[in-house]
Formats: sequence, structure tokens, C-alpha cells
Amino acid sequence: MTKQRHPEYTCSMEAALSVISGKWKVKILNQLMDGPRRYSEIRRSIDGMTEKMLSQQLRELEEDKILTRKVYPEVPPRVEYAFTELGKELASIFYALEKWGAHFLTVNSDTIKVADASCYTFREPVAEAV
Repeated sequence: MTKQRHPEYTCSMEAALSVISGKWKVKILNQLMDGPRRYSEIRRSIDGMTEKMLSQQLRELEEDKILTRKVYPEVPPRVEYAFTELGKELASIFYALEKWGAHFLTVNSDTIKVADASCYTFREPVAEAV
């Protein structure tokens, strides 16, 4: 019997957190904030992550319609990952979480130590012209 990746949720917050939770997904998504990236670029930019784990995490983000995977008909094949429109909505959420996290660390600086409080590059989203 296979474990269901998305169980029945009791609220939308559970669903949202299940899509981005885990050790690697935020790191992967951070790599795509400035635009599409090749598989090999993502792999090289995240220390300690195995190729198997990267492939699995990318596949899950693609299944959840957060990322798209584009294969170019070249030899050797080139594969790029990019945000879908749904995935792009995460930028403002990540920015808010990063701001809140910095505040949390400041308030708790006497009990929590962190090596690099600015380890991600999320920026306040710019409103798109209509």
C-alpha cells in the first residue's frame, strides 16, 4: 500500500504548509526566484542534497503545480524548472515569512543562535503593471 502524499486536510493552512514543508523545498524554490534554472544549476547551489532527493522534491513541486519542467530537444538534453503562476504567488508569502523570521530571531536572540539569518534572497514582490 502506497502512502498518500496529500492526506485529507482539516484546513487550508495544512494544505499550504504541506506543499512547501521539508528540509529542501524552500531552498529549491529560493533558487528559482530570479527565473528558470537548469537542474544542474539547482543541484550545484544546494549543498548536501542528493540527486535522488532533488529529483523527488522537484517532481512533487511539479505535481503540486508549483513548478513547470521544460525539456529542450538537444543533445545532451537540457531541462529547466520555473515557477507556474500558482508558484509565483509564493514570493510574497516567502518575503513575509522571512521578515517575520528575522523579527522572531531578534526577539529571541538571547536563546536562539543562527549562523546566517539572511540565508535566503526573498525580496518584496514588485506589483506588476496592469
